[in-house]
Amino acid sequence: MNGTDFDSLRGQVRGQVITSVDAGYDDARTVQNGMIDKRPAAVLRVSQVADVIAGVNFARDNGLALAVRGGGHSGPGFGTADNAVVIDFSRTRGVRVDPAGKTARTEAGATWADFNHATHAFGLATTGGIVGSTGVSGLTLGGGIGYLDRKYGLSCDNILSADVVTAEGKFLTASDSENQDLFWALRGGGGNFGVVTSLEFRLHPVDMVHAGIVIYPAEHAEAVATFYRGYMAAAPEDFGAFLAFHQGPPVPFLPEEWHGKPVCVVVGMWTGDPAEGDTRWEPFLAAAPVAGSMVGPMPYPALNSAFDGMYPKGLLAYWKAAFLTELNDGAINAHLEYGRRVPSLQTAVHIYPIDGAVHRVGVTDTAFPNRTAMFSPVIACHWEDPGDSAANIAWVRDYAAALQPFSETAGYINFMDGDDAHRVADNYGPNYQRLRDVKAKYDPENLFHVNQNILPAEGVPAP
Repeated sequence: MNGTDFDSLRGQVRGQVITSVDAGYDDARTVQNGMIDKRPAAVLRVSQVADVIAGVNFARDNGLALAVRGGGHSGPGFGTADNAVVIDFSRTRGVRVDPAGKTARTEAGATWADFNHATHAFGLATTGGIVGSTGVSGLTLGGGIGYLDRKYGLSCDNILSADVVTAEGKFLTASDSENQDLFWALRGGGGNFGVVTSLEFRLHPVDMVHAGIVIYPAEHAEAVATFYRGYMAAAPEDFGAFLAFHQGPPVPFLPEEWHGKPVCVVVGMWTGDPAEGDTRWEPFLAAAPVAGSMVGPMPYPALNSAFDGMYPKGLLAYWKAAFLTELNDGAINAHLEYGRRVPSLQTAVHIYPIDGAVHRVGVTDTAFPNRTAMFSPVIACHWEDPGDSAANIAWVRDYAAALQPFSETAGYINFMDGDDAHRVADNYGPNYQRLRDVKAKYDPENLFHVNQNILPAEGVPAP
């Protein structure tokens, strides 16, 4: 364990500094992914921006690595690191909504469940994730794919401003009018440029939605996938739904005989005229024999958190991701081969549509460059028994390799794992050099490297 004396840091903050000699250290050092077993030098549970500034300065001045934790859902466990200072935002989860201006300011530790609860009171929302316990900041800084992206763009497309503590310990606001280069980089560039302490979002009128969860036996997956491809090609942007491969979940609307069995699923919602809701879902109920379904009106936050119970903290996890220009027969066949062999109840293979409003943002307008892809498949394997790790990791890698011939060079950084660091340049494509230039300006020594790391333009050695 690092021998640094943390008493001076304790004297500078109002939050809690937890080291290995303190009660609660083992709890403080854990993240969502049970595969990650890091031992940081200290976890700083910040209470305000002043604590963040103190933590950044302390780590930099003492030559310590720095990790930043919002929701803690990072698959590779980037919310912690050995012998690092972890800036933990778990106690700063406030969301302030301006209903007249249709904006919301959220603290860095807020989850999408926190955010949606606050904005739903005013009949408003913005594009968020699929699991409510996911952190707002991490998902947004990496892009932010969700149910609403076809209609309202990615999460990062809805940022109006960000408050950031830089590697020098300076507090900056990034927006269209201030520090525009930093604002550009934050919208898809991840946590490479500083510690984001709050984000301001544009909100949209989203209240009750007509949701659908339609589950089919895996033997009908080819028919479902082919129908889904055709339907989404012509669907209005009010319809946001993803194709998925799971084991049948133990939910009331799915007969017990399908629990734990391979299934194909379509999940999503209609946000247009409520009177059209049933009509919009009827084609999916007729596309193939249905094992179970739930279709009807529900509050948007209820759909956004519908799967939270399946992903408790501590599950072991390994992820891969890609982008598809089209969901062609080759890609469908790869999903049929591997999706029918989903190895656990908690494993999720999702194919997200990212057209519509996502395509109305230019490739170089934000750091997120993947504006011509039509779909983003993610392979999120989760399991309980460490004895299954080798087989499950091999399944994910084989699955990703089978999709590769039909995929773009880039992949979605929010679902990249730790062994994907070599893909960073490809993931950012035409924006990579500009990102390196912004990195060199705001973090020339690469203090913020516990992430899908972008090296400064000067090319400092990777830590």
